[in-house]
Amino acid sequence: MFSFSYIWVFLVLPLPLLLRRFSLPYQETRPAIQTPFFDELVELSGQTPGPGSTIPKQPLLRQIITVCCWILLVAASARPQWIEPPIIKEIPSRDLLLAVDLSGSMQARDFTSKTGNKIDRLAAVKEVLHGFLERRQGDQVGLLLFGSAPFIQAPFTPDLKLCRELLQEARVGMAGPKTALGDTIGLAINMFNESKVKDKLLIILTDGNDTSSKVDPIAASRIAADNHIVIYCVAVGDPQAVGEEKLDEETLKEVAKTTGGRYFWAGDRRELEKIYEKIDALSTHEIETISYRPKLDLYYWPLGMAVLLSLLMHFFRVIKVKRV
Repeated sequence: MFSFSYIWVFLVLPLPLLLRRFSLPYQETRPAIQTPFFDELVELSGQTPGPGSTIPKQPLLRQIITVCCWILLVAASARPQWIEPPIIKEIPSRDLLLAVDLSGSMQARDFTSKTGNKIDRLAAVKEVLHGFLERRQGDQVGLLLFGSAPFIQAPFTPDLKLCRELLQEARVGMAGPKTALGDTIGLAINMFNESKVKDKLLIILTDGNDTSSKVDPIAASRIAADNHIVIYCVAVGDPQAVGEEKLDEETLKEVAKTTGGRYFWAGDRRELEKIYEKIDALSTHEIETISYRPKLDLYYWPLGMAVLLSLLMHFFRVIKVKRV
């Protein structure tokens, strides 16, 4: 498709006509020769004398070339372009929502890392999700962080690098010291309302010890099931812990069971591999993205033609002068 980037430049096309109409002609004073036989010269030349200046007329061919050069220069300034058809890339994608617990209990150091060192529960979550996000190329991932209340850290996006960076910046307690698991499920339901995918998956990484929700997690999971949302619960922590650091496995298992999801314990790495297999088996939807639309600049064509016409005009003018 042919187009001009600066189509408004063509507004200056009538500028030479306006200048010719409203500006005074160029005047050059020359010494006059007085002759006693002026009337005889007029009669012989066939011209009628008159007062004022004489404006010499340009040859018709030169006028045509001048007009063409002006039109070509204006066209070059308007930046003509040939726009290629858009390159459309279809990406198979799933909409996955990650909900990460930042409550005070997530700072308990009862998880063993891959290297065998004791780390806190949030560090364990980051370790688990690092490998998870590496395998999600082509998917759209959303990120929810929750403590005393949930909040959206990142809407559904294919930018997995951004999700990893936001997750690394998360700290225990930044969303409040308590755990609002039920409210988090409710916010996730609202986020999925605009999703057009068939399979909707929410992955919750938490110790499951709900302490501040206005909505019971089990009741929220029933609403999620009615909205065709599957919840995978990944428990982080020591099942033998007590008090506020207690790992509420029963609640997490019931939430997952109600929605047709599954329960995993982050300490069992073989079990975590199964969650990857389950997600890979989910149906996908196609997302069309215009990644690039090539544009080829063509300004040098009218510019080159204008220069060529101008050179030809001066060339023939020089030849004519030499002949004279």
